[in-house]
Amino acid sequence: MRLHRIMSLSVSLLAISFAGCGDDEGQGNQNHGNQNERDGGMTVAPQIAVTAPSADGAQADQSFTITWTDDDPDSNAVIALYYDTDDSGQDGVLIASNISEDDETDSYTWNCSAVLDGSYYIYAKIEDQENDPVFAYSEGTVTISHGARILPELVDGWLPVGLSGGGGMFAPAISGADPNLMMINCDMSGAYVSEDGGHWWRMIPYKQHESYLHCPPAFHPQDPNVILAPERDLLKISHDKGRTWEDWGDIGQAAYGQLKYDPDNPNLVMVGTEDGCRISRDGAKTWTACNGPQGTALAFAFDRTSPQSQRIIFVGTATGIWRSDDNAATWVRKTAGIKNDGQEINGFAGGSNKGTSELMLYCTVPSDVVNGQFSGGLYRSSDGGESWQWAMGDGINKDTEQADQWAAGSVPTYTWVMTTDEAPSTLYTTNSSTGFWPPHDETVWRSDDGGDTWQETFFMDPRSDQYNVAPNYETASFGQALKGGNPPYGATICPADPNRLLIDWSKCYVTDNGGQSWFNGHTFPPPDVTPGPKTAWVCNGLVVTTTWHYYIDPQEHSRHYIAYTDLAFARSLDSGKTWIWWDKDGQAPWHNTCYELAFDPDIPGKMWGAFSEVHDIPNANIIRNRHWSGNPESGHGGIALSMNHGETWQSDTQGLPESPVTSIVLDPNSSQGNRTLYAGVFGQGVYKSTDDGKTWTNKSNGLGDASNMRVYRVVLHPDGTLFALITAHLVDGTFRPEGVGLYRSTDHADSWTRITNDPVLLWPKDFQVDPNDSNTIFIGAADAGNDQGGLYRTKDGGTTWMQVARFGKEHFGAYFHPSRPGWVYATMCEGTPEWALWLSTDGGDTWRPFKSFPFENTQRVQFDPDDPNTIYVTTFGGSVLKGPAEPAE
Repeated sequence: MRLHRIMSLSVSLLAISFAGCGDDEGQGNQNHGNQNERDGGMTVAPQIAVTAPSADGAQADQSFTITWTDDDPDSNAVIALYYDTDDSGQDGVLIASNISEDDETDSYTWNCSAVLDGSYYIYAKIEDQENDPVFAYSEGTVTISHGARILPELVDGWLPVGLSGGGGMFAPAISGADPNLMMINCDMSGAYVSEDGGHWWRMIPYKQHESYLHCPPAFHPQDPNVILAPERDLLKISHDKGRTWEDWGDIGQAAYGQLKYDPDNPNLVMVGTEDGCRISRDGAKTWTACNGPQGTALAFAFDRTSPQSQRIIFVGTATGIWRSDDNAATWVRKTAGIKNDGQEINGFAGGSNKGTSELMLYCTVPSDVVNGQFSGGLYRSSDGGESWQWAMGDGINKDTEQADQWAAGSVPTYTWVMTTDEAPSTLYTTNSSTGFWPPHDETVWRSDDGGDTWQETFFMDPRSDQYNVAPNYETASFGQALKGGNPPYGATICPADPNRLLIDWSKCYVTDNGGQSWFNGHTFPPPDVTPGPKTAWVCNGLVVTTTWHYYIDPQEHSRHYIAYTDLAFARSLDSGKTWIWWDKDGQAPWHNTCYELAFDPDIPGKMWGAFSEVHDIPNANIIRNRHWSGNPESGHGGIALSMNHGETWQSDTQGLPESPVTSIVLDPNSSQGNRTLYAGVFGQGVYKSTDDGKTWTNKSNGLGDASNMRVYRVVLHPDGTLFALITAHLVDGTFRPEGVGLYRSTDHADSWTRITNDPVLLWPKDFQVDPNDSNTIFIGAADAGNDQGGLYRTKDGGTTWMQVARFGKEHFGAYFHPSRPGWVYATMCEGTPEWALWLSTDGGDTWRPFKSFPFENTQRVQFDPDDPNTIYVTTFGGSVLKGPAEPAE
């Protein structure tokens, strides 16, 4: 459902209940009773009327109490509640489900803290499995107003949760028709839209449009509502600023470099490919190849001083720059004067102004040292490409040796180059570093005279005298920027505003004043908070990180925790609204990934964490040997302890190998102060401690194989049974059966027995054991050169296994709802053909998809101990999404 922003009163009210009787005759409040035959008689359909919000309306901030009256003669009905922007259609967003009609409270307190400001109708559905469902709308609306906003927009009813940023972002773009409209793409499948200039972002549901890294979207130059975005060789279009998308055209080849409208003729559209470019003359519906340009395309420039009937067009590719004087019918290579005749091009841009008749072209080429002098960098042309001049003027970095040990190289490499039609002589470029401090750092350079003189505009380290980038959780927590020296992954400029730019690495930065100052496009502190160590940060919807577990503190439910890739660990003190990243004095020795936490059941704040410098276990980057040269076991990791709710961590262990630790569990029946702990060590097996984690012993008798001890997950069942999962091992392109599988121990890890023998699943990812019956287990598996991908269930402790679902080639796992017997969730990760999240309410026999879930790669489902209607879903690249426990109709 599309939600509209509506102006509303800034009034805060925690819980409101208005009594009243609904009108059965109103258009939006219709109860259609019916009767069905049953056993020779009649059954009477249940009835319901929503009484609050009443016809007088109501207001709310964080929560609102919905009330109703109901009747069911058979006393077997259940109720679901929804909110909607109008009072018809039953097409709203689910609030809660599975509410028993027998509950005489007839009320539900709705946590509406994440719902956008606006006025909403509430409607209820009641059904008894005998008759058709009955729906009833409220007579009035509840107006939600939050005042100072600290939560992002819901995405089809799901709230992004956690630290935003922190993962690779690429292919950004800014609209010229609406400079506040932006898009960005993540390498973990998510694409995101901002409508307010980069402060808040909205994830695009993956069923409508997925990210594409090789070519940014194109904004219509005249209609501010229209966005055109590629997905390899296909195009998607949005007519409402990215809220909904539809298929538009087939390019015929995968898009590369740039997709661009002619600013004066939107029917003329160019797109780059891996070897040249293609043109459309009907608004990107149909395409033909351009005969001439060669090499992977980088960008286009339309000469707006030329007539539309004979439009001059330029395209820069990785192997040259081409010009057409006849609307792309013929092309000529134009590289005279560029180093090495322009055989290698890093970046290209052009700007032309009809009012001043100015046309400027720019390109960047590889850098090196020739006769002791810097060579390469930037070139410009002011005569339509006929000749090119070196544009490395005064001020810009032309180092020929490293300034310090933190340099990315001895010469700066210049990559992105940006200009506009508004000011063709104003340009920007980005570079790799030759040292940590200015002017040697990776930065953004600006010239207002075509490259004759330059000034640095981007100073991201807070210790610099020129510091002009707003603090974020990294710089505020560490007091410095954790820079890598490389140029941005992506950079873009607003075509209509030469002062508005966006650059991105694993974080996103925006300037709207030409580089005088930059703000974080990926996060900011709450209102009236001064950033510093242990500061809480707002999630602005740009969630691009992998999460392994979401925890609600078992003793203080307002404390929440996330186990991350790349960001490792974050905590919240306000039930997940804002998040605190660890600081340099409090982090664990291993900074990349936290896979799992274990809590002491008696000592508040005491917890152990499983940490690793290797991420993505057990997904394809590791299993298919894309990372760590096929030897992730060589990465470091360990167990760390916190005594203060994760604020600080320390490690003092003996006997535990310095290897990735992917699992940690605690035996709650062990003695306080001498807890028994079990750790899964990737490549090493299972280790056990009986003294609170101080010393460890390998306990892998019968577990795995000498060639595969890739323990990924350890689980301790309430009845004392231990389980350990060893995941896949790919050798010379073949998945090996040795060692892989699920193992069980009934003697406290002294010995292990494999229980997945028929079939031997070659790539199991995760498993969960029924908390009430250790013989009932689900395993998620992926295809391993076969069609084993699916969800498997045993009810007899592993003697027999049945595949109960195959929704794609890579199932991740299945998870039991703790308070709803028979409810099991299935998750899909990497290559979801249909839906990413599924629910069974009969123990895995039948399944329903969450069609509104917005992200493609799901991992685990975890639960709110105070709200059975809410689930948290951890994802492979989309952080955590909080939403309804049951799919909407």
